[in-house]
Amino acid sequence: MKTINLEQKLSAIDDHWNPRILVELNGQDVRVAKIQGTFDWHSHEQEDELFLVLHGRMEMQFRDHTEMVEEGEMILVPRGVEHRPHADEETAILLFEPSSTINTGNIESERTRRELARI
Repeated sequence: MKTINLEQKLSAIDDHWNPRILVELNGQDVRVAKIQGTFDWHSHEQEDELFLVLHGRMEMQFRDHTEMVEEGEMILVPRGVEHRPHADEETAILLFEPSSTINTGNIESERTRRELARI
């Protein structure tokens, strides 16, 4: 039961698209990551994902439209919906998702992270 300083945790991250676990609660992970560029198209058949933009801005691209997510805003991606995040500039995000969630969902790529570090 300790306070978690998000700025301190973010300052320890120097790569993109590599989420870290902050805490676990009730079968869910609270993860933090830095992103930049375009991620892979993917979906999660069993898991919803919630993205909260801490710093910067991102696009959540769907096959039929794109949603802008500004600093301080969040977006829920329902299970089964194909999506890909994109950020022109480095953006810090907080993710809420089941602990079983693989970051690339239904695809395998060089960005797939099966075991996440704790930060």
